[in-house]
Amino acid sequence: MTPKKQANKSPAIAAIGNQQPFVALRGLLLPYRSELEVIHDDPGNFYANCLRPGATGKAQFFAAVKTSGRKHLFHFMPVYDFPELLDNISPDLRRRMQGKSCFNFDKLDPILLEELAGIIVSGTQRYRAIGKL
Repeated sequence: MTPKKQANKSPAIAAIGNQQPFVALRGLLLPYRSELEVIHDDPGNFYANCLRPGATGKAQFFAAVKTSGRKHLFHFMPVYDFPELLDNISPDLRRRMQGKSCFNFDKLDPILLEELAGIIVSGTQRYRAIGKL
């Protein structure tokens, strides 16, 4: 049996990967907290909108992490608005998708966390570029 290939994980992702799934997924969004309006930040429920309202004047959803039984749901709106952010995701991360902007996790893999962190960076940059953040 060959050993599983290890990715070159950043120390931050490695540390996050050792936490519970909800805490780790929430941790991926915390670096952007100053650009977000956090609506809920409770155990099992993190919900954040963009600081700037949409064209209709209503709040714009950005991301959420929710625990539902054994599953941990990660919603990320930039991938809905820019589906090309998902063009090159791994088959393993694609299997975690439910719908257009939600990922389901029952356990975490640091390699998938690193990949998801990259999508968050790209999606956040895209939102900044169009003035949503």
